Amino acid sequence: MSDMTVENTPYEASMGDYFGLLKPRVMSLVIFTALVGLLVAPVHVHPFIGFVGVLCIAVGAGASGALNMWWDADIDAIMKRTAKRPIPSGRVQPGEALGIGMALSGFAVVLLLLATNLLAAGLLAFTIFFYAVVYSMWLKRATPHNIVIGGAAGAFPPMIGWAVATGNVTIESFLMFALIFMWTPPHFWALALFVKSDYGDAGVPMLTETHGRDATRRHVIAYAVLLVPVAIGLGFTSIGGPIYLATAIVLNLWFVKGCYDIYKRNDAAADADNYAVEKHVFKVSLFYLFLHFGALLAEAALRPYGYGGW
Repeated sequence: MSDMTVENTPYEASMGDYFGLLKPRVMSLVIFTALVGLLVAPVHVHPFIGFVGVLCIAVGAGASGALNMWWDADIDAIMKRTAKRPIPSGRVQPGEALGIGMALSGFAVVLLLLATNLLAAGLLAFTIFFYAVVYSMWLKRATPHNIVIGGAAGAFPPMIGWAVATGNVTIESFLMFALIFMWTPPHFWALALFVKSDYGDAGVPMLTETHGRDATRRHVIAYAVLLVPVAIGLGFTSIGGPIYLATAIVLNLWFVKGCYDIYKRNDAAADADNYAVEKHVFKVSLFYLFLHFGALLAEAALRPYGYGGW
């Protein structure tokens, strides 16, 4: 009987591992909101140009995600929620993530410039820089309001989509940006409340760690209330209408109610039901955003037939 040796061959990353660097779940929201920003604009865009525009925005968002994972690999390895990401799990090397992020960033910005206009490409370049450098490398580890400021990066896609079509920034695109920007903090603070010590263990100064859980609950309801006039106000612009306004009223009543339920609880009540309210608000609030933008899209689709808009 001959001796057999088993060689430890290094793991070869698959396409799925590399795709995971791009944060595909985040990309789905980016693609949808960018597409809505493009389609509700008052300027007709050739379908191919529109496709290229949304593709570039999506690739740019994915590039930001890869650069964020490269820089935050140490944090991701500590946090339970992110420990299985491609880099901390050992499936992708940090240098590969950096290379992919840089290459995709350049590709997306240059192609968007060539296919559309300078403003759209400039906004995309700024978004990538803001998320990868300003947020990931600086603010995330420096301030408890990191998620507030970082939320701006995720709010740019509909503004860029609008710029692809129109070449400018207007009150409509600004309010679409503001809707996502104001929604982001209560959404992620609800998450921070039920992941408990994850952020603290990783040394991330999330509001729950620096100011306490009661203060976080107060901030959740405060931002939810401040979100209401932004969401409702969008309904009275040129891209709004009765369908959007009715949707916004119902969704904001629900969201404020959910955030108020978070606000009035204490840790004892939350522990008793395993943070059921916080988890519910976090998960369902994703539909809050999708339904707002879906209503804008419905208004645009019905407008040529005399039903959408005011």
